[in-house]
Amino acid sequence: MLGEVFYWIFNMSIVASVMGLIVLAIRKARFIPHRVSVFLWIIPFFRMCIPFGLNSRYSLMTLISKFTTRTVPVYTPAESLELSYINTLMAADSYSPITYKSILIEKVFSIASLIWMIVALALILTLLILYFTTTRTLRDARLLEGNIYFSDKIEGPAVYGIIRPRILLPAQMPEKDRKYVILHEQTHIRRKDNLWRLLAFLIAAVHWYNPLSWIFLKAFLSDLELACDEAATAEYDIKDRKEYARALLNCTPRKNVFVASFGGAKVRLRIENVLSRKPMTLFSTIGFTALVIAIIYVLLTNAG
Repeated sequence: MLGEVFYWIFNMSIVASVMGLIVLAIRKARFIPHRVSVFLWIIPFFRMCIPFGLNSRYSLMTLISKFTTRTVPVYTPAESLELSYINTLMAADSYSPITYKSILIEKVFSIASLIWMIVALALILTLLILYFTTTRTLRDARLLEGNIYFSDKIEGPAVYGIIRPRILLPAQMPEKDRKYVILHEQTHIRRKDNLWRLLAFLIAAVHWYNPLSWIFLKAFLSDLELACDEAATAEYDIKDRKEYARALLNCTPRKNVFVASFGGAKVRLRIENVLSRKPMTLFSTIGFTALVIAIIYVLLTNAG
């Protein structure tokens, strides 16, 4: 049973790798705002989580299936609607249950699945322990107002928690920077970024054997910050965006993977993005959203 689960997990990882590489390429297009393109990460992460998908003749997998991969039907509720598994490995003669093409392949998946499960559980447990230990930082924090606190234990501002998130500011933060920092952190809270960060880490832990999953995770976290900057400064004029960029430079990066912080990696890229990004009109918002939805549909559906 565990071997069968890993068979489909491995298939999912292969397909997600292809889709993730395409997303990495698309996100380089500077004309697409990051607060829109960040949703493209739904594609590889969904592929890593859900083994089946809706069939479509317009799917990229329809083209790929002519050369290397096949689908295994799961459910056909209507003549024009079908769900299927992506079967890239094609290492079995039948799939319900799986009957492998050789005893050797069955043994390989049996052993590999055990190793996969042990390491995945260990990583997930470690991640959860690290996450809950971050709440210790809140114990001695001093209330400023609402859900905003000061703390002597941190060097950079960040949002802690998911259910009842709190904004922690370093006690020595200059008062002139608070407006921009708080706006950024409130935007993280509104966008539920801490939840998406945790889910992304859990998905990467399940696919720990795939090095691309960790590359995708790093790119996704970077895009979260860029998207948050764009959303936070959407209504700012160039003067306020310059002040926001100055505050960004003054903030020490918070080295904690489980909190959404104002400072962080690639600060230069974030500053350039804040200063160069033009405001989005209603027309451009609709256009970019339609483009991203179309890309998600093409990459997320199976061969039909």
